[in-house]
Amino acid sequence: MTILDKIIAFKKKEIAKIKAEVPVKKLVESPSFKRQPFSLKKSLLEVGSTGVIAEFKRQSPSKGIINNKATIADVTNGYLEANVAAQSILTDISFFGGTMADLMEARTINQIKPILRKDFIVDAFQIVEAKAIGADVILLIAACLTKEQLKNYGQLATDLGLEVLYEVHSQEDLDKIELSNKIIGINNRNLKTFEVDLEHSIVLANQIPDTCIKVSESGISDPRIITGLKEYGFQGFLIGENFMKTGDPGLACQEFISQIR
Repeated sequence: MTILDKIIAFKKKEIAKIKAEVPVKKLVESPSFKRQPFSLKKSLLEVGSTGVIAEFKRQSPSKGIINNKATIADVTNGYLEANVAAQSILTDISFFGGTMADLMEARTINQIKPILRKDFIVDAFQIVEAKAIGADVILLIAACLTKEQLKNYGQLATDLGLEVLYEVHSQEDLDKIELSNKIIGINNRNLKTFEVDLEHSIVLANQIPDTCIKVSESGISDPRIITGLKEYGFQGFLIGENFMKTGDPGLACQEFISQIR
């Protein structure tokens, strides 16, 4: 059983429990449900965009504790000062130490940039939940969803006014997605082994049409990598650990962005 299999099996049980306790009606009635979401697509494409989607991540299955001292408030303010294109927040508690409260707190501070809810979505309930806690974008991981689920969940998100970052790691993942006008994230980390290979972005990028926005995820530790990836048509760069492993993630992000050419 891979790490991903473990996470998905656990997540399904977790969601079943939450669904039994929280009615969808309650989510729909939350104040955030009525707000107009910010567009990740627009933020990545606007002139002068840094393209950086900066992540708040306390821990991970492969690295253990990354940073359990940084606060959501400090990091969010630091990322906004760095002029990130968007913010990504892990809401998985069991494997990544994140919570939905983290995203809700970030939303009260961040009133100008899109927020991606980073989690393992295995149920439509989580998409409604994402809207209710103030997210603008959800992540759909092709490796743990069927072609039909990707289509249906993507449609539900669109109907709710949310955007979708479709995450792929292989050609097999890519084949599950209808590739037109989508935001496609290529994860350089293999979710089955958690090994990172940046060549991955480059190989798969050629299979993605220009109507899509390409985002490279994981393993980006040097501003020069971004310069190289831009040559292959990448417009978004999801970076978390590189900032979070420092004493001041916001400042690390500012210094990193100042070096992007």
